[in-house]
Amino acid sequence: MKTTLNLNDQVLRQAKGRAAQDGITLTRFVEDALRARLAATPASKAPFRLKLEIVTGDGPPNVDIADRDALYDVIDRA
Repeated sequence: MKTTLNLNDQVLRQAKGRAAQDGITLTRFVEDALRARLAATPASKAPFRLKLEIVTGDGPPNVDIADRDALYDVIDRA
């Protein structure tokens, strides 16, 4: 599709120079720049942060962790 753009002279010179340096057409350069800008994630989206709640108990259960049956008894009581 053909379109007309009004670009800043300095920006256009830089774009033409970079396109020539990369061995591509100005059209290809502008298309690539637009695709990169459109694909970029929004800057306003905050990165995911996992917040773990800290829970304090009354104390550790009195259980021998080497005794499997005793561990199951503690788990079943919870």
